[in-house]
Amino acid sequence: MMLHINDIPSQPSLLEAEQAQLLRPLLVTEITHSHGPLPGPTARGSRSPSRRTPLPQPLTAHPAPGAPHSASRSRGPARPLSASAGASARGRAGTAAKMAAPLAGQAGAVLRDLALRSARLRGPFPTVQLTPRRWLNLQEYQSKKIMADHGVTVQRFFVADSANDALEAAERLKAKEIVLKAQILAGGRGKGIFNSGLKGGVHLTKDPKTVEQLAKQMIGYNLSTKQTPKDGVTVKKVMVAEALDILRETYFAILMDRACNGPVMVGSPQGGVDIEEVAVTSPELIFKEEIDIFEGVKDHQALQMAKNLGFQGSLQQQAADQIKKLYNLFLKIDATQVEVNPFGETPEGQVVCFDAKINFDDNAEFRQKEIFAMDDKSENEPIENEAAKYDLKYIGLDGNIACFVNGAGLAMATCDIISLNGGKPANFLDLGGGVKEAQVYQAFKLLTADPKVEAILVNIFGGIVNCAIIANGITKACQELELKVPLVVRLEGTNVQEAQRILSESGLPITSANDLEDAAKKAVASVAKK
Repeated sequence: MMLHINDIPSQPSLLEAEQAQLLRPLLVTEITHSHGPLPGPTARGSRSPSRRTPLPQPLTAHPAPGAPHSASRSRGPARPLSASAGASARGRAGTAAKMAAPLAGQAGAVLRDLALRSARLRGPFPTVQLTPRRWLNLQEYQSKKIMADHGVTVQRFFVADSANDALEAAERLKAKEIVLKAQILAGGRGKGIFNSGLKGGVHLTKDPKTVEQLAKQMIGYNLSTKQTPKDGVTVKKVMVAEALDILRETYFAILMDRACNGPVMVGSPQGGVDIEEVAVTSPELIFKEEIDIFEGVKDHQALQMAKNLGFQGSLQQQAADQIKKLYNLFLKIDATQVEVNPFGETPEGQVVCFDAKINFDDNAEFRQKEIFAMDDKSENEPIENEAAKYDLKYIGLDGNIACFVNGAGLAMATCDIISLNGGKPANFLDLGGGVKEAQVYQAFKLLTADPKVEAILVNIFGGIVNCAIIANGITKACQELELKVPLVVRLEGTNVQEAQRILSESGLPITSANDLEDAAKKAVASVAKK
């Protein structure tokens, strides 16, 4: 089992019989990832920078281009640790080995597995629709407040949106040392640069007056990091927190694990570092404990985990109490993962959750409205927010051929094949499974609004999706928007004959394609002609 999954295609047969041309390494990797825990929206807290030494990085992933980030010092979607300790390195090695295997045989095995799992999800009800959702973006202070509200020990902090408020917060803390953090979703804040001239979005000081001066150079100014756009992101709030020294760091996580059919605790006395590296180099230092979801974490389980993490004396009971509170948090907020790294102890004998990442189950949005209402969309591209209004996933790229597809796996394959044929994708637009004509229309509206787009490639495989709905949406969009760029359409699957009839009788200049490769070649050729 891999440590992380990016996205599971929403249709079981999205990849159908494209055979070897679709199952290039990129797509094979995506399918291999799909054997991990189901993803959910992500929020994350942040590590205390009180130590003078460079801060070790928490467990991170390499996101797909333009993928939305999780809430604080985000470096990509959260990666829950699997119940299999050494899975990461073995998973990557296994993926490399699969790439070298005959793709046709591999395709059959993968497709059968996807089809069986999707069939189990759908059951006997053909009307069920699996619609992909956006990731939930929470700022660091929001994540920490959620934890504090559930009794989990975090640093004391206040949030300020002006320099005067920051000064007042620093004085109220009455801390020996204060850490001031700019609140943006992108990672790399500590090494970022403000357009005010200030260097660094994270600063330590013992003087509240210095907090005020620093806040004046942060709030209202743009902070540029490796993960922000070129012009940076405007800082609207800062977090003024108590800086704590960390005597010892451990790793602790609770996550849903398929192999165990329920929640699992995973811990290691080696925290504050890349836990994947620990799993590979010292697997004996990874401890796992299955949790009975009906009975919860028992006292002896929490104490044993605290002992495994190396806590001693009174700290052992304190750590066990924190573990139980983290599990209660896990249940109450409908999380699929709560990861704390480092789960540390201070010289004063306190067990503190210094940095946390939380994955939320988006299916529970209806009963977690307060949390989902915190979703911070201010740093998204305007076109991404507009797309989200219609349950569309849009990620802008730097090419000139727009990709209009259903399902994340097929979207990535489409982008990949465009590149293989000498073109450059302009975007990643995923319709998902529950498509309506209005969504198709809005999708075209978004695509045509991009001045870089010189051609549009529609690639739909209708499993859940009805191709006739797509065809009606396409014809309406072309007529009302007066489409001025070449349009290549490849449809396959449910009601495809009716869809082809609708397109052919529309009288519109639409180029049909037989398969994905044919579609990619025609789209690239249409741009070349221009």
